[in-house]
Amino acid sequence: MTSSQELFDRAKTLMPGGVNSPVRAFGSVGGTPRFMVNAKGAYLTDADGRDYVDLVCSWGPALLGHAHPDVLAAVHAAVDHGLSFGASTPAESELAALVQGRVSGVERLRMVSTGTEATMTAVRLARGFTGRDLIIKFAGCYHGHLDSLLAAAGSGLATLALPGSAGVTAATAAETLVLPYNDLAAVETAFAAHGDRIAAVITEAAPANMGVVTPGEGFNAGLSRITAAHGALLIVDEVLTGFRTGPAGYWGLTGAAEGWTPDLFTFGKVIGGGLPTAALGGRREVMDHLAPLGPVYQAGTLSGNPVAMAAGVATLTAATAEVYATVDARSLELSAALSQALAAEGVDHSIQRAGSLFSVAFGTSANGVHNYADAQAQEAFRYAPFFHSMLESGVYLPPSVFEAWFLSAAHDDAAMNRIFAALPAAAKAAAAA
Repeated sequence: MTSSQELFDRAKTLMPGGVNSPVRAFGSVGGTPRFMVNAKGAYLTDADGRDYVDLVCSWGPALLGHAHPDVLAAVHAAVDHGLSFGASTPAESELAALVQGRVSGVERLRMVSTGTEATMTAVRLARGFTGRDLIIKFAGCYHGHLDSLLAAAGSGLATLALPGSAGVTAATAAETLVLPYNDLAAVETAFAAHGDRIAAVITEAAPANMGVVTPGEGFNAGLSRITAAHGALLIVDEVLTGFRTGPAGYWGLTGAAEGWTPDLFTFGKVIGGGLPTAALGGRREVMDHLAPLGPVYQAGTLSGNPVAMAAGVATLTAATAEVYATVDARSLELSAALSQALAAEGVDHSIQRAGSLFSVAFGTSANGVHNYADAQAQEAFRYAPFFHSMLESGVYLPPSVFEAWFLSAAHDDAAMNRIFAALPAAAKAAAAA
């Protein structure tokens, strides 16, 4: 029995499923989750002493690579001054200024502790600002585990949603409309039926929780146009893409050039440099409805935690144009090698991309993946053998086909060559499934 197996067995006696976040349980791929004890650069080390090239990167934050020396130095210096003050600190403004300097649509910023808290607050703020109740979200987009966004699609395009999780009440779910992604006509239909009740549309800047899905040309711009026409807000969730797909996130790659800006952004992951920090930001007129200036209440003892702020400041400061160019180049190299390996074994697939984020979808070469229905229809059974083959070769992939692959600036030639060497056997395993 491996140390990871022993640790997992113990964890299952202490925590539901032995984990504190469901995907870590390997339920989608089977087998024993690896318990990690160290991370450095492009590598993870498990409790048995095995090293893996990491393509999860803490689900995004490790843009620079794990344990980047500048980030560690900033965190160590902050720790020396105390862990938490319960009061304002200079570092909060420093990080907020860095965000504003990168994302011009952020006129005001509120720090929170998790991506879920950021989207929860954004939704409450949208309702408080507009005086309306309904929220539109898209099937397959994930915005954290707040009740009203854990909703499943109803029976029609303009039908109120049904609970998508036990513990979510029908009344709460009915405050959400769940529409097909990349379908502006469905959005128009929903506004025609409920326009004066819709507070906001929330969407991932580029979905990365049903695998990566590229927004159709003009889709996000269309959402901006429709919401503005009906007096609703547009919330763009950049918890995964923010400061990872570019200096200004995915909006910086697309929206800035297309001439549209959301009313609210939500950020997480990279903004905290690996520590629990997130934020929401946007138009001053909207953001100033938050307490203490406005009637929408939100508070958090650990919001703006000084150690987390230090990690965020160091990460964004070190995330230079060279870092983004390296990650972009490595992403293109890896996705091309992945596609070539699968094609060599006759495995039908498509590569889904949004900036440097990508994922593979099996059995989808004819049409690709444009929405949740497409993602669900893929040959997902091929991923588990592919995943375990890569794992045995020392490459740690996301333990679900419905997740994005992440690279870092620390993925050097040696790390990339290990991944390339592992791909042919993994492609054979996928073909044999």
